[in-house]
Amino acid sequence: MLHSGCTAEGSLNNSKFNDPMPWIGIYVAAASLICAVAMAMDALHGFRYKKFWFPCKFFTLNATTLTVIAIAIKFSVDLNAAMPRRQDQLAKVSSSAFICMVMGNLLPSLGIMEDTELMMNIIALGILVITAITNICIQMGTGVIFEFWIEHAVIMLLMLILLAILCSLSIAIPTKKYYLDITYEKKAKKAKKVCFTRRNLSISERLPQDLAKYWMMAYTSSPQFVIGRSAPCSASGAFCLFNMLILVESLLRTRLMPWSFRFCNGDSDYKWSTTLVLISQTVAVAVGTISPAFRWFMTINFRCPKKAEKACVSEFVVERYWIKRLVMWQVQPLNFRICNRRLRKQLHGAKFQMFGLCIRGQKALVFSCKMISDSEIEFRHNDNMDLSHYVIYLDGEEGLVDLMTENNSDATAHWIRMGEKQQPRNLIKLLEQSKCSSLFKGVQEFDSDKVPSLGCGEPPNCWALPIVTLTSIAIAIPNIDQEQIEQLVCGVDEGLKYVCKIENYMDNKTELKHVRKTAEIVWAEVELYNKWLDVDLCKLANQGGTGGETETEVIKLLADIGKGKFMEFADKGMMFMNECLKEVPSRWPMKVLAANSMYRICETLLLEKHETSERLFEKISLTICNILTAALTNLQHVIISKCHQSPIEEREKSIRSAVLLFGKTKRILEVIDGKRLQDSDHGKLIHIDDWHLVSKQMDPLYSMSSSSTDQDTAVSSPSDHMYILVE
Repeated sequence: MLHSGCTAEGSLNNSKFNDPMPWIGIYVAAASLICAVAMAMDALHGFRYKKFWFPCKFFTLNATTLTVIAIAIKFSVDLNAAMPRRQDQLAKVSSSAFICMVMGNLLPSLGIMEDTELMMNIIALGILVITAITNICIQMGTGVIFEFWIEHAVIMLLMLILLAILCSLSIAIPTKKYYLDITYEKKAKKAKKVCFTRRNLSISERLPQDLAKYWMMAYTSSPQFVIGRSAPCSASGAFCLFNMLILVESLLRTRLMPWSFRFCNGDSDYKWSTTLVLISQTVAVAVGTISPAFRWFMTINFRCPKKAEKACVSEFVVERYWIKRLVMWQVQPLNFRICNRRLRKQLHGAKFQMFGLCIRGQKALVFSCKMISDSEIEFRHNDNMDLSHYVIYLDGEEGLVDLMTENNSDATAHWIRMGEKQQPRNLIKLLEQSKCSSLFKGVQEFDSDKVPSLGCGEPPNCWALPIVTLTSIAIAIPNIDQEQIEQLVCGVDEGLKYVCKIENYMDNKTELKHVRKTAEIVWAEVELYNKWLDVDLCKLANQGGTGGETETEVIKLLADIGKGKFMEFADKGMMFMNECLKEVPSRWPMKVLAANSMYRICETLLLEKHETSERLFEKISLTICNILTAALTNLQHVIISKCHQSPIEEREKSIRSAVLLFGKTKRILEVIDGKRLQDSDHGKLIHIDDWHLVSKQMDPLYSMSSSSTDQDTAVSSPSDHMYILVE
């Protein structure tokens, strides 16, 4: 019967139970290839950037990876599928070898995890490996695996060794990170002192040397690098290589010595897909062996070359950080309370003995790995001793200091060159327009206090919003060459990318996040469509250019449009608007913030007379340039902050991005450094409102007017107090 669970005789109809098995085989092969591609990308990444300890960037230990691995090792845990042919039995071997190879590749990724995440992932991987070993043993006992017994036994032993290495490293990693953090802080303080003594140098001379120090500290203290150069991780390469040789031996022996096997007739439940799984997993094992084996070869080559004429000192001492955590667990009391003192004593003694056994096992494992890695240190002389002082290393790695210095002495120069190829040329051209004498004038004059407010109070300004508003006004000015407008828009677009980086990285004020978001949304419309809040700016410019409005009338029209947009929102929902305006101005709706900015800046421009459109465009361009210059003075603070404000797992990536940022903005920093006033306090300010206030206070005319205003206010304003002026 169709779709019936029983046959005509009443027994279970299992004729179609095995029909999906070939498709499951394809699923297994696909999962194996995914792992192979991820491991190949890690290997290519290591070769490309000369990181021969091969950090895990694509193939890391996480929930997704564990799920894919569990699918890929389906053949190892399948207890009852018939596997009679040569390729079927070989697929069992390749599946077992795949497990070993995966563990060897995952070792460096242990360094990028927090303690809890690390423990959970190690437990999950351990359960998976122990389950696979148990199922392989069951299959050998039931006859599902009837060939390659020795190969399976050796591979299972390698699984246990690699699992022990994973556990060993996971125990030591938190202690290593603690030591690395302490050392980094000490050397960072030393670097700050050196940087302070060289503060009179130009930025282009000072920052590359400072970044080289921080890069050396971050690179050598990278948890993945520390794990990659450790003896257990290096030794795992030997085990992975041995694992691949076992698989190769199995494949070759079936071809060269077929008489030594007794395979069976018939088909596997997986049918033709078994061959696909065998090929994909053999490729995965071959590709996945590259990184671990190369770590082992590089360790032997770098630490004790055969042709080295200098003395090599053997060190097989197990450092304290390998067992410190176990010792702490051994001596600390039990967390749960037991009333019976005798039982509590016995449990504490049993715990002490158990951790004592773990400590001895840890020492034996590390010692054995050092033996396998041939951990002999070659002492080299390095001329670049300046950077060698900033190498961060653990006990037992003293001989690697000069080697790490030599291999990374030009790393920052490489990243700076890469950044220089991506310099914002339009922005640089725009910034070079401003003059030193008028460096802060635009920051002071873009928004005048003489313009009355439309609401109760004024919202704070971010750097981006005035730039966006001024650029919108510049586009609407009539009789301006289109090429000039395009250059201005391109320069502003490049500048806003760095302004946003500065504000997002350095400015933690929540009240400005909404204002910055407003600037981003408004700029997207201006840059793409030449529209400001649905107002066609090019249309306004064309109307003025055809004998219509003058440049002053266009500015007046934009001011009215801004005011109208502000009031339009109030008319649509008066009660809501009243409540909104009573709130903090920074929380005003985005359209209201944009309209208010347009109104104030246009009214400020109308306070002065402008002879021609070209003069007005030049003034607006110079104001934009001044504001951009002031904002970008914070670039060097962002670059240096990236070297200090990152956790150890992300420190290398953060400092590399800082070096790239310096390369991209090197010319910008030189332009700003050449224009900066040496006695100015502006470089200590972050927000545009602070710059605006300081710039006005530095203006002698503003100081005189404000002081006279204060005196007039003191005389004319009513007060409950009496002031006596004594001359």
